[in-house]
Amino acid sequence: MIIPKLHYISQGNSPKEILENIQKACTSGAELVQFRLKNVSEKKFLNLATEAREITSHFQTRLIINDYHKIAIAVKADGVHLEKTDPCPTVARRHLFSWQIIGGTANTLQDCNTLITKDVDYICLGPFRKTTTEAGLGAALGLNGYTAIIDALKTETPIVGFGDITTDDVTYILETGISGVAVSEAITKNFDSIRTFNHLLKASATEEQRHTFK
Repeated sequence: MIIPKLHYISQGNSPKEILENIQKACTSGAELVQFRLKNVSEKKFLNLATEAREITSHFQTRLIINDYHKIAIAVKADGVHLEKTDPCPTVARRHLFSWQIIGGTANTLQDCNTLITKDVDYICLGPFRKTTTEAGLGAALGLNGYTAIIDALKTETPIVGFGDITTDDVTYILETGISGVAVSEAITKNFDSIRTFNHLLKASATEEQRHTFK
């Protein structure tokens, strides 16, 4: 599976609003949505993930489940995104369907190298800037941090930047060797920005297919 260059990380003030925003993102052309929701029971998360899967399936948008690999299996999501406190990707891989992908969160070069040894399909590296949506992630990496890590990595694994990224940042971020961006706030504030992000990333479905069939 080719990893889309733009990931929308779900956001909203309530579960209902998060699902509404996922629908808006799909309507606006998002190719991949990461369903992320903290501080709810696993049962509630499963129910909401099921609804998110229905929405994304309707639009043929890929769905990645944050944290819960068992729920990713249950709702037949396209994959799971594991943060540092989640189960090891190697453990999760044993349970997933063969076609499901695994992403991991990294903040340092060492984090990236560790995830690569665990055969993740992509890495979210950040934060680019300090972000209010994810606490405790360490110092902002910025363009210099991205450049230093990408230069040292020399990997084929797609590295996706995250952390308060806006459309103004994309061109500069791509120059560091980062292959895509995961965005929450900028898209939630303006779903029309998905088109701009996709244009800047050249991440439309036609672009992907062209690269696939070369």
